[in-house]
Amino acid sequence: MKERDIAANEENRKWMRENVPENCRPASGVPLPPQIFCDDQYLGDYDAFFEAKENNNLYKFLGLTPPAGSKVRTFPIFP
Repeated sequence: MKERDIAANEENRKWMRENVPENCRPASGVPLPPQIFCDDQYLGDYDAFFEAKENNNLYKFLGLTPPAGSKVRTFPIFP
């Protein structure tokens, strides 16, 4: 995981704006932080992260294998 400071670095701001998929951008067209990526793969914004956490799907959201004994939802979740 790599944290990118977009407050003080224009290149990082530009990278974030360019790498959020079009269908995930707000109506204004400019995605606001925090945006969550794993390497260069877009995972979602804070709301998606929070929803995954609340629904016990954080490992899936982050693309990780849950440790043995973790609470993991086994039925599908529909937005």
